[in-house]
Amino acid sequence: MTIDLLVPALGESVVEATVAKWMKSSGDSVNADEPIVELETEKVTLEVPSPVSGILHKIVANEGANVEVGALLGILSKEKSKEVGNNSEPTLEKSLPKEPNNQSELEKKNEHLSPSVKRIITEENLDPSQVSSTGKNGRITKGDVLESLKNQDKSETIKTSEKNIFDEERVPMSRLRRVVAKRLKEAQNTAAMLTTFNEVDMSSVMSLRSEYKDTFEKEHKIRLGFMGMFVKASIAALKAFPAVNAEINGDDIIYKKYNNIGVAVGTPQGLVVPVIKNAQNLSLSEIEKTINDMGTRAKDGKIGMDELSGGTFTISNGGVYGSLMSTPILNPPQSGILGMHKIQKRPIAVGDNIEIRPMMYLALSYDHRIIDGREAVSFLVKIKEIIEDPRRLILDI
Repeated sequence: MTIDLLVPALGESVVEATVAKWMKSSGDSVNADEPIVELETEKVTLEVPSPVSGILHKIVANEGANVEVGALLGILSKEKSKEVGNNSEPTLEKSLPKEPNNQSELEKKNEHLSPSVKRIITEENLDPSQVSSTGKNGRITKGDVLESLKNQDKSETIKTSEKNIFDEERVPMSRLRRVVAKRLKEAQNTAAMLTTFNEVDMSSVMSLRSEYKDTFEKEHKIRLGFMGMFVKASIAALKAFPAVNAEINGDDIIYKKYNNIGVAVGTPQGLVVPVIKNAQNLSLSEIEKTINDMGTRAKDGKIGMDELSGGTFTISNGGVYGSLMSTPILNPPQSGILGMHKIQKRPIAVGDNIEIRPMMYLALSYDHRIIDGREAVSFLVKIKEIIEDPRRLILDI
């Protein structure tokens, strides 16, 4: 009995995938629920398990093929794999060339070689037929072997040198990388995108974190980071400036009454943006736990499709890679994205004094079609005020 292995439902608005890797070959035994093929979509990489135990009878969609939902990937057989009997071993042995015969042939070729020449040829794994002989009656001398080694080294050096100068590799873009490139270019072509900058003194929030990080981790079983605080600050700013949380749909503006905050995560496959749904209803510890869980699963390629869609605002932290300043690109159809950067100690005027403070540049890229410059600047100032004085979150000011 055969069973078709089909492309499963891939999630919201995703109708096509690329066969990234087969984990089994035709004829291999498989167990029920064992992953046998890996599919790459525009959002995540997912594993397709075998629905039954049996044999992978045939691979229909080869690696690199584009397949739609419901397409045939392969054919499974519920028959059990046939065990290899004892009779197969002698057959295999007969089909393989016997090593002693090869050795005897090699010995025949080497029987006229002197002991010193034999030793060098054996140690350097040389083929005597490839060595030019100058000795009496065509015999190979020690000098012939050494000259052959010298010429071989020169040839390998030249090949390596040429390879290093002109070496290049062409590989196809992954589906995720192609989609990311397409969407980012569409954002530039569609939105009237501008970026405004500000800087924030991280002293207060760093002091708060230093003072309470052990207690926070003991109480909530999660480390206290800066991203959760920026998510909280963004929620407060989105409440004050709802246009940043809105989107354009045709000739209409849709104002979202909820905050689905996307947090950009770099993975081996490319950039993905897991979404914290209804973040306005979560505590700081719940936000930190969600960020940690989604980030880990995104890097492992195990995050669900529904967890990557529905975002209303995005936060990207280039600071983890050492970036001091950047202009993040919008994640359509969203109208705003906040860019965090590296914390750098700099001399800052505090009153009439110059002090060294841990500073971070902030960037807000926004769609000028829906967000005015005043709103964008004020939004960023709101985040700056909250981060520099976290008590504002408690007082809701």
